[in-house]
Amino acid sequence: MTAAQASSTRWRWRQPGVLPGFGPALGFTICYLSFIVLIPLAGLGLRSASLGWAEFWRIATDPRVVAALSISFWTSFVAAVINAVFGVIVAWALVRYDFPGRRIVDAAIDLPFALPTAVAGIALTAIYAPTGWIGQLLAPLGIRVAYTPIGIVIALVFIGLPFMVRTVQPVMEEIGKEVEEAAATLGASRLQTIFRVLLPGLVPAILTGFALAFGRAVGEYGSVIFIAGNIPFVSEIAPLLIYIRLEEFNYPAAATIGCLMLILAFVILLSINLIQFWSRRRLGHAS
Repeated sequence: MTAAQASSTRWRWRQPGVLPGFGPALGFTICYLSFIVLIPLAGLGLRSASLGWAEFWRIATDPRVVAALSISFWTSFVAAVINAVFGVIVAWALVRYDFPGRRIVDAAIDLPFALPTAVAGIALTAIYAPTGWIGQLLAPLGIRVAYTPIGIVIALVFIGLPFMVRTVQPVMEEIGKEVEEAAATLGASRLQTIFRVLLPGLVPAILTGFALAFGRAVGEYGSVIFIAGNIPFVSEIAPLLIYIRLEEFNYPAAATIGCLMLILAFVILLSINLIQFWSRRRLGHAS
């Protein structure tokens, strides 16, 4: 066999030997992805590109746009980090401990999935407003939550927690208690067991949950607009600014802001996926 034939054989599509229908399934997947995701995103990019580079750059560097994008992305990142920490703790408690009401707590984790985002925003605002249950306790301390970026972070933590818990929880369930007992038998302390035995195996799942929570937070609208106050340069998020531009019939500006959010979110999520891929390969080689 020549080198060209070997190369052709190596790169030829491999048909699965057991399950039939690989070709139709792949074709349906590509068509579905194209019509639902790729074509609409391509239309957004083409609409932005039609403005010309000068106009695109002018809109992209507008101080209000930069401030809105900055608020959206840094609050989403902070909320995802908080969910990564406390989501792992919640998942650990649900998997490793049996306590009264555990089933109720487990079911309550999914409430942000079913609850309309506007209802969540109204509820959070009622609680954290200066006259709310928690807001009136924080007001004498000079701490304002509602109508500030802190309120945005709290809303994003609320809607992002289920993504982290539900991603990490199944992986934790696969880690048997025998692993912890073996580590303790070999003389490892509790902290060493957590950071050297358990967490390394959870890193890919944690990164996946982080990416899901971050991506959900970046595009969140309903639960944020009520508690944020929507003050330009203070608590105005990019999705709201897009809606404002649409109400002004400024479609080029709305498309440009949407395209910027798409590019930034894609770069960040791609970086997270690359880190996740690297961690899985590293764990695979280590095992």
